[in-house]
Amino acid sequence: MKVRIVNKSKHDLPKYETQASAGMDLRANLEVAVLLKPLQRTLVPTGLFMELPLGYEAQVRPRSGLAAKFGITVLNTPGTIDSDYRGEVKVILVNLSDTDFEIKDGERIAQMIISAHVQAEWEAVEELNKTSRGAGGFGHTGHQ
Repeated sequence: MKVRIVNKSKHDLPKYETQASAGMDLRANLEVAVLLKPLQRTLVPTGLFMELPLGYEAQVRPRSGLAAKFGITVLNTPGTIDSDYRGEVKVILVNLSDTDFEIKDGERIAQMIISAHVQAEWEAVEELNKTSRGAGGFGHTGHQ
């Protein structure tokens, strides 16, 4: 699938690192580094603008290495970029650690996955079909 993209950053376009990769890394596009203090959040620009085909979305997700090593994650994960959005792709990062974290220009800050989606059409009914699970929710299947 071809996706139209404008790159106003100083960095290469996002790419799949391996043949089996689902996501592409997004890089910070900064004039100066940003210091993210504990529990602070910030909106990080990427310099990317894209035109997704109708029926597709881009999901912005955390990078596991940043989360595990430094406590840095995407605040609204997964963030959704709709096919009719034409603004700059930006990432809301939050520092969940107890130490400062410096975001540098070109740093890989999140991953983006392009995914097909459908729009639901509601059918109002008085009753739902029965299942063996029923209304069992959080923790319903037990702790193992």
